[in-house]
Amino acid sequence: MKRLIVICGDQLNPMSQIFSDFDPEHDAIVMTEAIEEATPRQHKKRLIMFFAAMRHFRNARRAEGKQVFYYALDDATEKQQAPQTIAEGMLRAAKEFEPDQIFITRTGDWRVQEALTKAAGNRLVLVEDDHFFTTPDDFAKFAEGRKKLVLEDFYRPLRRKTGWLMDGNNPVGGQWNFDKDNRKSFGKDGPPLIPTRQPFEPDDVTRSVQAMVDRMFPDAPGKSEGFAEPVTPDQARQALKDFIAYRLPDFGTYEDAIATGYVTLYHSRLSAAMNLHLISPTEVCEAALEAYEIGDAPINAVEGFIRQILGWREFVRGLYWHYMPDYAALNKLDANEEVPEFFWTGETDMACVADALNSVLTEGYAHHIQRLMVLGLFLMQYGANPYAVHEWHMGLYLDAIDWVSLPNVVGMSQFGDGGIMGTKPYAASGAYIDRMSDCCKTCPYTPKKAHGPEACPVTALYWDFLAQHEKQFRKNPRMAFQLKNLDRKDPEELASIRDTAKALRNKCARGTRI
Repeated sequence: MKRLIVICGDQLNPMSQIFSDFDPEHDAIVMTEAIEEATPRQHKKRLIMFFAAMRHFRNARRAEGKQVFYYALDDATEKQQAPQTIAEGMLRAAKEFEPDQIFITRTGDWRVQEALTKAAGNRLVLVEDDHFFTTPDDFAKFAEGRKKLVLEDFYRPLRRKTGWLMDGNNPVGGQWNFDKDNRKSFGKDGPPLIPTRQPFEPDDVTRSVQAMVDRMFPDAPGKSEGFAEPVTPDQARQALKDFIAYRLPDFGTYEDAIATGYVTLYHSRLSAAMNLHLISPTEVCEAALEAYEIGDAPINAVEGFIRQILGWREFVRGLYWHYMPDYAALNKLDANEEVPEFFWTGETDMACVADALNSVLTEGYAHHIQRLMVLGLFLMQYGANPYAVHEWHMGLYLDAIDWVSLPNVVGMSQFGDGGIMGTKPYAASGAYIDRMSDCCKTCPYTPKKAHGPEACPVTALYWDFLAQHEKQFRKNPRMAFQLKNLDRKDPEELASIRDTAKALRNKCARGTRI
């Protein structure tokens, strides 16, 4: 029986169970650099990372004696263009190879999954992705009968199942998390000297992709120069070792801290490699556990890191498959502004936003607090459409795959789901950013001012956001403290805040710098 195995750009796991019975005489692989996936506005380094990793994977499988049908963007001729979609690439290979069955690992994108399923027809064999610890069915069983889906309720059984940081049936250290130890800022002196993240010099394969991206996508955001991401499993393992040795010990303590001009700080920067499946979450977590067991990293750092992967990452994916496709259209705050153009260019005077956008536009990365509590915070309070924010996020972040971006953006960041993912919107004024970073020291705006020419845009939009949605938020007990502060403002001040917020939105809509 002949089998055609479809591999997408985020399924680059050579140890996947889909290859367990691979027969070189009867089986083949198909991979597609699809026009539909490449042409939406996106970072040059994102395009380079995906296509370089895919081509390295192709070369490695061919070196093992596996047949690979590979459709590259720059292989197109006058007679035959590159496939528009991944499904079209699959059908081209199927026409030539004539398989009895078409094997597909569950994809990271509902849209792609539907297209492949429809195109494969009765030859389809769907394989669950063993890269993850749980399946969509596992999450459905967890969700059944629950009024509220809470991460902690999902995470603890997985800790027990894996045995990680467990003493019998109880957590090591006597508690399940150490969040209270993981909220320190760097203070006025800023961060200490942090070892530079290990870069990876592009080889001939990656350089050829860089040249293709510059040639085919000259107007894409970002630059191809300076690309130094891991694009093979060996490089991903080197990146893991670098993190464990130099940054994991202080990861927990400064997990939420921000410092101007610093991109990586103590973060692992492994999310892109994991989301392309260049390295498994099991290998990553076990390396962190080993560091704890031999005394090289404290429990607050290791538990906080494992929680992000075993807990949050699995929870987000489960939620995605549980609620799709309806989840993508959720917009409970009725937010319909476009994402301001400066989010694609970085041209703003707001120091915190400019610093975060500089990280994104330079490296295709910003850590989770910058995403949630700077960029996401601004866009939610500005009133940007949640799905438009998701599209922006998908375009600029190297680690953004639909399954992880959509719930994190629409739900966690923009509160578009109305509370499925989080218990309340992550709303805050510039005072929060001032506490957690050093950005406000060099900013022309004043974080505590909510109206007038010196008003911090984040602060003005914060109070206007609360006032706009006051009726809805009164129903949420977790918003009581913030609404009490809103109640202290007199009508005249609220009117001035409203005018300032309106002026900010008008400037953004016109493309005027703020």
